[in-house]
Amino acid sequence: MNLKNHFELLATYNQWMNSKVYEAAAQLSADELAKDRGAFFGSILGTLNHILVGDTIWLKRFANHPSCKDSLREITTLDNPTSLNQILFGDIARLTEHRTWLDWQIIHWISELTEDDLAVTLSYHNTKGIPASKRFSSLVLHFFNHQTHHRGQVSTLLSQAGVDIGATDLLVQIPEESQA
Repeated sequence: MNLKNHFELLATYNQWMNSKVYEAAAQLSADELAKDRGAFFGSILGTLNHILVGDTIWLKRFANHPSCKDSLREITTLDNPTSLNQILFGDIARLTEHRTWLDWQIIHWISELTEDDLAVTLSYHNTKGIPASKRFSSLVLHFFNHQTHHRGQVSTLLSQAGVDIGATDLLVQIPEESQA
């Protein structure tokens, strides 16, 4: 399996997990979602917004990659987040709607990439304005890893609130292979 195939798997996993997490979160009241639970970003709502903020920041950076200008065109029209803990959407319905839209954008973007695209170096500035130049494939891997890291926190917060999201392992999404 080449890198592109791995990233397609991660994009599908991302969409699947977000669907499960948001369905579970929708079972809670607005007060329960906004309740500070001592997580990095306070609440379930805060953490879900942080994932969205991170995704937006990275996708806007990725849109500067020459091969991503078309596939991420709609992303470039989004407002730039002002902080990592910004609440972009204060209610779960609007947050879910935007998350669903964004996940489809991610799947489309990944489907358009080639192995050659993944081998280039991408230059960008971090949120503090510090310049960096890193291998694009490594940045895409970080993008998916960041989501997984914080979704794991949300999974724990949901569990503590009495909501079980079920299986979360990537293994569930890996297709069976026939043995030759």
